[in-house]
Amino acid sequence: MSAAPSVLAPPKAAIGIEAVGMSMRFGDFTALDHVTLKIRPGSFHALLGENGAGKSTLVKCMMGFYHASDGGLLIDGREALIRDPVDAQRLGLGMVYQHFTLVPSLTGAENLLISRADAPAVISWRKERAALEAFLRKMPFSAPLDRPVSRLSAGEKQKLEILKQLYLGSRFLILDEPTSVLTPGEADEVLGHVRALCQAGEISVLMITHKFREVSQFADDVSVLRKGKLTGSGPAADLSHADMAQMMMGAQLPPSETARTAHNGDVVLSLRAAKAPDRSGLGQIEIAQLDLRAGEILGIAGVSGNGQTELMDMLTGQRKLNAGQIQVHGRDYGATRREARALKIRALPEEPLQNACAPRMSVAENLAFRDFDQIPDGRPRLWKNSREMARRAVELISAYQIKTTSPHSPIAALSGGNVQRAALARELSGDVDLLLIANPCFGLDFAAVAAIRARLLAARNEGVAILLISEDLDEILELADRILVMSEGKIAFETSAENADTAEIGAYMAGHA
Repeated sequence: MSAAPSVLAPPKAAIGIEAVGMSMRFGDFTALDHVTLKIRPGSFHALLGENGAGKSTLVKCMMGFYHASDGGLLIDGREALIRDPVDAQRLGLGMVYQHFTLVPSLTGAENLLISRADAPAVISWRKERAALEAFLRKMPFSAPLDRPVSRLSAGEKQKLEILKQLYLGSRFLILDEPTSVLTPGEADEVLGHVRALCQAGEISVLMITHKFREVSQFADDVSVLRKGKLTGSGPAADLSHADMAQMMMGAQLPPSETARTAHNGDVVLSLRAAKAPDRSGLGQIEIAQLDLRAGEILGIAGVSGNGQTELMDMLTGQRKLNAGQIQVHGRDYGATRREARALKIRALPEEPLQNACAPRMSVAENLAFRDFDQIPDGRPRLWKNSREMARRAVELISAYQIKTTSPHSPIAALSGGNVQRAALARELSGDVDLLLIANPCFGLDFAAVAAIRARLLAARNEGVAILLISEDLDEILELADRILVMSEGKIAFETSAENADTAEIGAYMAGHA
């Protein structure tokens, strides 16, 4: 395609974008394979796909971070050459990233002002403040401008990120997992505002997401990538969740939902008046009462930073209590390795490659961490039995469908989903009474998520007590029998899963109830 001027006047209304035959190769690897994708002016377009499907590569080509190996981009039907993200911004393209890019110590107004390429060296705040207020009056929503960003809620930060792009003149927005850190109420509010801007003809949106509910509720059109190729697209109203999953997975559909059996087990884990310092050292995590029974999944919901990480640390001995007690099967529990073995307790923290594995050691060695120094009757083993470790690794790799070239490959060579499966295989092997697990599916693809959730439900049905800490409320609602909400370091709310009200849970997560 011939090059067109990359510098145009910023558009005043929604623009249409079309990627035409776009490919991106990295050496012999093709990350994007002749993808043609059209986003209509004023439409809200959802982009789905597993990890590694090519979603990030596509939007990076659109924004000028990458230069496509083949194909090109049309903006309102005109060929456009985007050399870098600055060109993309000048042409009206903007991107709101999954993780906030605001400066925490600056106010909302200061963040907006410094984002401009023409920000003045000497700022006339009276003039700039008047201009910002005039800008906000034209928007269907606002965000606090006088408070430091560090004091804003996640929803306020996300709205400010979107306002920043509109302030810069963007009329085509790429949203990368925009609700991953929001409560359900905040997510619906933010996406509702974005959809209203699309319907008003102010902007067009391409949203990368993995949440089918949001696609069905807010998107006009859907496109799906698999292994770098476009596998399907169409109006969101015409596609069921099963249709979207089929396009994402092809013939390899995830396992069907595991049936949930009834349990009325004894209390396995109990916390009473348990207190420990939070990450800042200035506040306290206070768990007045928490009980978890055999054959139950207890979900701990909450917005990131409300004490869930510290709770996991308390339960695994990484954060010492300064008051109260933790008991397992009625016995005081200090989270030593000896106690964990005796009481059949397993733990899987988030990001297992960093927190629960030795990256340079083999898959087989990582799978053997729990029992490499014991013989089956529990007595100490005097030397490592490499043959037995390899045999056991082959069994677990097969049972948990861990994709690896060899049991002797470094575990760091595995994909995120397969690292998670390997860690889960290790923690669920043998007799388990209590499993402590945090964000087990964060960042994983559709197939890995389905497989891991099925494994957790199967363990629950076998009588394992599972404490599930997750920032994904949909995951909590799918898996948990009972739900607790953490807010500001305390348990703020409790409900059974069958009586759960998403709006009510969201209000407690946001600290508004």
